[in-house]
Formats: sequence, C-alpha cells, structure tokens
Amino acid sequence: MAQNRMLQFVTRAREMPEKREASVRAQDFSEIYREFAAAKAAEQAGRCSQCGVPYCQTHCPLHNNIPDWLRLTAEGRLQEAYELSQATNTFPEICGRICPQDRLCEGNCVIEQSGHGTVTIGAVEKYLTDTAWDNGWVKPVRPATERTESVAIIGAGPGGLAAADVLRRRGLQVTVYDRHDRAGGLLTYGIPGFKLEKDVVMQRIAQLEQGGVQFVLNCNVGEDISFDAIRGKHDAVIIATGVYKSRDLSGPNATAAGIVRAIDYLTASNRKSFGDEVPEFDSGELDAKGKRVVVIGGGDTAMDCVRTAIRQGAQSVKCLYRRDRANMPGSQRETANAEEEGVEFVWLTAPKGFTAGDAVEGVLVQQMRLGAPDASGRQSPEVIEGADYVEDADLVIKALGFEPEYLPKLWGSEGLEVTRWGTVKADFRSHATSLPGVFAVGDIVRGASLVVWAIRDGREAAESVLDYLAGAQAVAAE
Repeated sequence: MAQNRMLQFVTRAREMPEKREASVRAQDFSEIYREFAAAKAAEQAGRCSQCGVPYCQTHCPLHNNIPDWLRLTAEGRLQEAYELSQATNTFPEICGRICPQDRLCEGNCVIEQSGHGTVTIGAVEKYLTDTAWDNGWVKPVRPATERTESVAIIGAGPGGLAAADVLRRRGLQVTVYDRHDRAGGLLTYGIPGFKLEKDVVMQRIAQLEQGGVQFVLNCNVGEDISFDAIRGKHDAVIIATGVYKSRDLSGPNATAAGIVRAIDYLTASNRKSFGDEVPEFDSGELDAKGKRVVVIGGGDTAMDCVRTAIRQGAQSVKCLYRRDRANMPGSQRETANAEEEGVEFVWLTAPKGFTAGDAVEGVLVQQMRLGAPDASGRQSPEVIEGADYVEDADLVIKALGFEPEYLPKLWGSEGLEVTRWGTVKADFRSHATSLPGVFAVGDIVRGASLVVWAIRDGREAAESVLDYLAGAQAVAAE
C-alpha cells in the first residue's frame, strides 16, 4: 500500500545528491550537485514522516504542500507531484536550487528535530521540476479568457516574474520593464552558475514570453520612460525593482583601483558565461585570475564572490568577516562548499582601510572579539586594540549588502512614500503603496531578502491587483 512507502526515516539515512569533487567543480561554473535518479528521489522522499503538523510547510514562505508532493514522489506519481509543487510556487526548480533549506523547510523538519536527519526537500523539489521540464509537463501560460486590463511590472526579478505569471494566467495583459538586457534580475546576473545554471532561468522566462508576457528591456524608468508615463499606459503597476545600491567602506585608500563592488564583479562573471563582451573583465579589472583576492562580508553574496574567484583561477581567496562562523548570516552549507574548494575564512576581522600604490596592495585589518548582544540579540563585534595587521591583496571585493535606491527622486514621484530606510512603504498584506493602483514587492519593500520571499510577495500582490481592478470596474459600473 502507498503508506508503506513512507515513514522510512528509521531504516534509510538522509542522503543528498552526489556532489562533484571540489578539485573538479572548482574548474567550471556548472552546478555542483548531480541529479537524483528516480529511485533515489523516491527513496529519500519516502523518509518523510507525514507528520500531523508539517513544520516544513509552516516555515516555507510559500507554504508549499511539501508532505503531499513528497508522498506522490515516493509513489512514483511524478507529474502529480510536480503539479502540486507548482500550485503554490511559481519557480520550484529555482527554489530547489537556491533556497536556504537548512534555515527554512529542512531546518524545521520533524525527523531532523528527532535526530534522524532531515528529508532532503530541496533536492527532491529540484528533481521533480527538472523531470517536468524534460517530459514536457511545463506548458506556456494559456489563460481561459483574455481581459483588456493591463498591468505594468517594473523589475524582472523573481518578485516581478512571479506576479507576471499569476496575472497572465488570469488573462491580464502584462508588460515587464527592466533596466538590463535580459530578464531575471539577480537570478540572471547576481547568482553564479554553480548555484543556478542560467538555462534554468532562461527557460522559465521563455515560458512567460510564450504565454504572452511582454518584456521591455534595456529600459531605465526615470530616464527612458517616466514613471508617470507607465502609470498612464497601464491600469495598475507593481514595483519590483529589488535593491542594487551597494553598502560602501570608508578609511584610507578606500577608492583605490582594485577595490570593487560585489554586484559588478558577479555581473561581469555571469555576462561572460553568456558569451557577452565584458571590457571590465577582459582588462583584468573584474577578473580574479592569478590574484590574491580578499572578500569582505559574511552573507550569501560574499559566498558567491569567493567561490567565483576560485573558479577564475585566483592565487588565493580569503573572506574577512567581523563575527565568528556561528554568527555569520550566510548559508553554512555554502561556507562548507567554499572551504572544500580552497577558500580561507578569517573570522573576527574587519577592514579599517587599505594600503595602495597605483592600485590596492593590502587590507588594513582589525581583529575583533564578540561582546554584548546588540538590539537583535546577536553579539556585537568589538575591536581588539593593538592587534591590527595587513592582509595582502590584489583584488578586494566589497560584499557588505545592498540598500534601496531612493525611488521618489529617481523617478520624480514624490507621492510615493518610503520608509526611513529608503524602502517603499507598502501594506504588509495587500502590498499597496501610497499611490492608488501602485503596489510594491520584494526587496524594495523588505530590504535585501530571499528569493522565496520575493516570489511570495509577487504572487500576493498579483491577487491584490485583481481585487483592485475588480473594485475599479464596480465603481465604473455604478
């Protein structure tokens, strides 16, 4: 019987898909995990305890129906499992690859809490959706009825694309505006191929295009088209621009050549993977080959930078972070992968300046210790006086996080209210902003956050747009 295929966690150990050897994978930008075979995916899905209160589902921002599609996978009913997984998640193949499952679904798995090792939810989700693409189960959007109302989405990242998918399925005319020459936002230009191969993103964008979503690329709102013009052309607008303004460093020689922003470094590398001409890379400015690389920061962007530098053939790669391993914000899984590939982490260190001639030559490093907890409860780093030293470097990459651009000034729309942090002020549930018919989602509201939260916001905002348009029609009919 079907239930006999579940509850296997006592007799079967947790297994991840096979990981390519570090010495091999460090030579290319292909994904590091191999695919599950069908039998292995079913076996690992069968470890699910089918618990009465599924904490994995509760702690997933999209509330994916994880126990049910694990059961269907264990039973070999893969198309049904895929249909169930994509019912709540616009991009399960992307979340399966880049979600921090160790902090979300897998980290809250009941059998993990009981010491049996979590179900490998992300790997099964990736396997399911890759199988769906291979078998032609993923179809272009075909709305049952076309509607005349149009919606503009500013930003082609995960939040904007998720909203576009929901709205197009309901028959609305959707136009997505983006500043880049390819859609996808950070999925395309921010996340390296070894975590998310670019054909995975491109095939999803092609599906949206085939379903009737219009993309207007190389379009800077406020320069190529005004925000007011977009509002005038469409019945509703969703702002999904993300946050791209990099936090900076101060101190002596902070503007020296060879000190670069993480977003510039990662974008250049990803553009090369598409075969683009990238003068800043070809000149060596944004290429780590043969260089002593120091990355400053401890988040997922820093992990992307250090692992990219290894693949570019850096002489050495070090990551400076002002707290210890236990307090770093980045994924522990990514940190372990980086260490396997040859990255050295220098914990409890922070830059106070740089040494430089014609270009950067080193980082002036302050050694730190953890003191009393700050407002968030994390221990605050304190400088150890007299323990400074110089870390030699030919390339320094600043991965200190991102801040929002100030959209009211950038777009000439002072009526768009923002918070004191510069993020767009939007209702927590409806995502409505201070401007009628304008909604906002993702990092431009939350600050730098996870892809899965942007997807959730985009899907919710799409439903709010539908409600808003229905209300406008009702008023017009009176």
